[in-house]
Amino acid sequence: MKLRELAHSRTGDKGNTSNISVIAYRLEDYARLEAAVTVERVRGHLGALVRGEVVRYALPGLGALNFVLTRTLGGGVTRSLALDAHGKCLSSAILDLEIETPA
Repeated sequence: MKLRELAHSRTGDKGNTSNISVIAYRLEDYARLEAAVTVERVRGHLGALVRGEVVRYALPGLGALNFVLTRTLGGGVTRSLALDAHGKCLSSAILDLEIETPA
């Protein structure tokens, strides 16, 4: 199943850093998100788009994970030659992550 079936996302960017929050639709699905959406999976899923560090912050009270990705935006929104590889596109990409379907 796709991550988008359990969660939605909000993003922001500043300079060459993207901030992506993954928020469970239902608080009871948070533990699944926390187990499935790791730094390693996010880095692997986004591949060469992430040239810097990926840091994950857990926000269990909100049912959310927040990822800060450095050196991700091709130098920043105003410097990048990419048409739209900024925060909003990255949030859509992360929601395309495959996670295990419960038995």
